[in-house]
Amino acid sequence: MPETTEVLLTLAIALLSGLLLSRLAKKVGLPAVTAYLVAGVVIGPFLLGKLGFGFNSDTNAPENYSILCDLALGFIAFAIGNEFRLAQLKKIGKQATVIGIFQAIFTTVVVDAALIALSFILPEGYLPLPAAIILGAVATATAPAATLMVVRQYKAKGPVTDILLPIVALDDAVGLVVFAISFGVAGAIDTGAIDAVSMIINPVLEVVLSIALGAVMGYLFTFCEKFFHSRSKRMAITVTFVMLTVAISSLKFEIGSIHIAFSSLLACMMLGTIFCNICDFSEELMDRADRWTAPLLVLFFVISGAELDLSVFSNWIYIVIGGAYIAFRSLGKYYGARISSKISGCDENIVKYLGITLLPQAGVALGMASQALAFGGDVGTLVQSITLFSVLIYELVGPFLTKVALTKAGDIRAEGKTSARDAAKQQLQQN
Repeated sequence: MPETTEVLLTLAIALLSGLLLSRLAKKVGLPAVTAYLVAGVVIGPFLLGKLGFGFNSDTNAPENYSILCDLALGFIAFAIGNEFRLAQLKKIGKQATVIGIFQAIFTTVVVDAALIALSFILPEGYLPLPAAIILGAVATATAPAATLMVVRQYKAKGPVTDILLPIVALDDAVGLVVFAISFGVAGAIDTGAIDAVSMIINPVLEVVLSIALGAVMGYLFTFCEKFFHSRSKRMAITVTFVMLTVAISSLKFEIGSIHIAFSSLLACMMLGTIFCNICDFSEELMDRADRWTAPLLVLFFVISGAELDLSVFSNWIYIVIGGAYIAFRSLGKYYGARISSKISGCDENIVKYLGITLLPQAGVALGMASQALAFGGDVGTLVQSITLFSVLIYELVGPFLTKVALTKAGDIRAEGKTSARDAAKQQLQQN
């Protein structure tokens, strides 16, 4: 672990570099989240980190700051849970469910078909069949963090945005089940033995228990919130329960062959969903929590950028397989969303642009890839390397494409903006 001075200095550098690059990104029309990721790459182990300025691969590796990333993802999921208000779900709930499930499964089928075909084309051993199947499941995951940041930065509002965030949230639940089943199938191909517990029971149990945990914490949060009346203390209790939910979600148990675990993303989403539907002051508290977490989210994306492994470009096979994965995942997401939204009778803009907004991929996919390392041999290493390659591309390009799609759909409107500094001056003049 790095020393306290080194930790604080690195975090300060991370914040400053992210904020400075965001000003440059604004000049060229790029989302701030892209600037944060690029800042992470610049001060990461492959560039300035080598010179001792930022993150390095030894004592001050980005992985040492995982607690900040876990907490940031918890707040991101909590904010997305706010989109599951009953009044809104009555309007789009059925459509979001159909699209969320269909596009995820459709993407898996498309990527599996393409990579399985590629495994027969490439020389033997370059792309084992189990790796192709696992990568098809990894393709389901969409990055909620990058999507939410783009929506917030540009204050996107409209039909595409309304249905986008619930679908991104649903992606995680579907992805967990699809990944576990695909992982089991890959294992059966490798060993010839089928394990129904790990293929079906464990993933379904993880989804159900995560939702149940989030629901319980949501009711407890709402109950405790009633005892506090000042804005600062109510914000503090909000932060407390998100932290508590993330902490409990990290627990794991083994009961025989049954593996009991939780998804912090699903649990925190459910925490936000329950809270926003039963607390009268949820919107105010959500808004205050968003302001409190702003620096945390900047750090999250800068650290995520620093974790991107540029060494994947050094091996041609990763570029070939990664290129195929990116191309066919993009086709799967786009046409999966297009077909299902058309069947569901969605607005024309949703049919045309929703699929593009589902391209960003990061944390959940990396989590799946890390689980694939347990497969052993070259399969786990290959899956992780291809996922790192795709995340590097998607995280840098995905937010920009999301912005373009939401702009063309009319959810992001060009408006005259007043900075916080100018707004404060106007307020003083009025007083």
